Amino acid sequence: MWSRALAGIVAGFFLAAAATGLVAWLPPGPWQKALVPSLIAFVPLWMLAALWAFSFRSPLRAWLTLAGCAALGFAALGLLRLTGAVQ
Repeated sequence: MWSRALAGIVAGFFLAAAATGLVAWLPPGPWQKALVPSLIAFVPLWMLAALWAFSFRSPLRAWLTLAGCAALGFAALGLLRLTGAVQ
């Protein structure tokens, strides 16, 4: 149970951070206009990721899934930045 909670807290934090970055960068227009709404959305996204960690059968699956989704999110952010798709 503790390792799932730790997966939700640590890996969920990075997953919520990647999702927050995507929420800020994906809408059209400058990202500065979406900064405040995306920062407001960070805490609920982090709580959802922490709750999601308890839906897995094993702590290893929770860690791998949450960390993998966070890595994919940061990869998408990096790809958006490298391609110049964000302003």
